[in-house]
Amino acid sequence: MIKPPPPDHVADPVQSPSAVNLPNALTLLRLLLVPVFAWLLLAEGGDDATMRFWAAVVFLLASITDLVDGELARRMNLVTSFGKVADPIADKALTGTALVGLSYLGELPWWVTAVILVREIAVTLLRFSVIRHGVIPASRGGKAKTVAQVLAITAYLLPLPEWLIPVRVALMAIAVILTVATGVDYWLRARRLRAAAKAAEPEVRA
Repeated sequence: MIKPPPPDHVADPVQSPSAVNLPNALTLLRLLLVPVFAWLLLAEGGDDATMRFWAAVVFLLASITDLVDGELARRMNLVTSFGKVADPIADKALTGTALVGLSYLGELPWWVTAVILVREIAVTLLRFSVIRHGVIPASRGGKAKTVAQVLAITAYLLPLPEWLIPVRVALMAIAVILTVATGVDYWLRARRLRAAAKAAEPEVRA
């Protein structure tokens, strides 16, 4: 008796990872921490040193989830549509709340907040606009920008003594420079990706 050939699973549908996973849980945690952070930052008009300390702690905790959730998703093959959308939203919500809150309290110039937020929103929109052509991986400059922003914002959140004020100003200056520079770099890489995708398209003949 001739045995039938083993089933060919090549055409089987590919199972996408479940949205219920550790990286997405970290992203959701970051979103949930945003209102807690805002309350701690703005409590007592921002003048309570204890509240400001805990605001910095919550901000750092939320920022750590931002640094690890994407890496975990890639390493564990758990990249999902939910994560692709929710991660940048949570990131911008946390950073935006911190910058706007500090500017509202009169501790950070509004132009700094505007420059950083405009860049972050523009890059997010640019990322979505080119996603059909491919994904632009995070560069070392982009990672350095994120770390610089976290350090600078944390320095502004903490009730530092007067002699450390120039340090936090310098940290924020570095963060702004990296923010602008990496924004330009991202735009150039997106432009090259679009050009490469357009060049690869077959010519349409009349």
